[in-house]
Amino acid sequence: MSEDSASRRIVDGRWVVSRAWVMQHTGASAATVNRWHAQRDQYSEELRFPEAACTLERTHYYDQEAVEAFWNAWRQDVGTGRLQTAGRRPGDGRGNHGGGWGRDRRDRAVALALAELRQAGGYRRGMAAQLAREHGGSERSWQRAMTEARTVYEREQAAAAGR
Repeated sequence: MSEDSASRRIVDGRWVVSRAWVMQHTGASAATVNRWHAQRDQYSEELRFPEAACTLERTHYYDQEAVEAFWNAWRQDVGTGRLQTAGRRPGDGRGNHGGGWGRDRRDRAVALALAELRQAGGYRRGMAAQLAREHGGSERSWQRAMTEARTVYEREQAAAAGR
C-alpha cells in the first residue's frame, strides 16, 4: 500500500485522512497537528480541529471535508506564518524565549556574576548560591548566569594573557 493510500481512504462512502495527510496538506509539523487536536475544545466551532471519524489499525482518520474546512478557516483567521514551529519561536540558545527569565534580566544577572568573578579573581564554589541570597531568585538561575559569566571571564583572561 502506498504512503498516500495509507493516509487517505474511503470509509462509508466518504474520504477520510490521517494526521500524516493533514501535515502534508497544511505544511504543519506533527507537533502542531497534535496541538490542534489536543486543544480543540479551546477554539470556536469553525476553528476547531475535527473529531476523528474512525480509527483503522490504531491510526485516527478525519473526514477530509471537515479538515479542509478547518484549514481554510484557520488560514483566514490565524494565518500560517508560524507553521512547523509548534507554536514556539526559535530562540538564540540562551533562554530568551519561553519560560524563565527574560533576556534583559538574564543579562543583568550575568553582569552581576561577572562583576563578582572579577572581584574574586575567578570562580569559587558557592558564588551562585551567594548571589541568589543577595539578589533573590533561584540558585539554579544564578548557576546558569554564573556559567555564562564564567565563559566571558575566561575569554577576558585569555585575551589579557595573549597581549
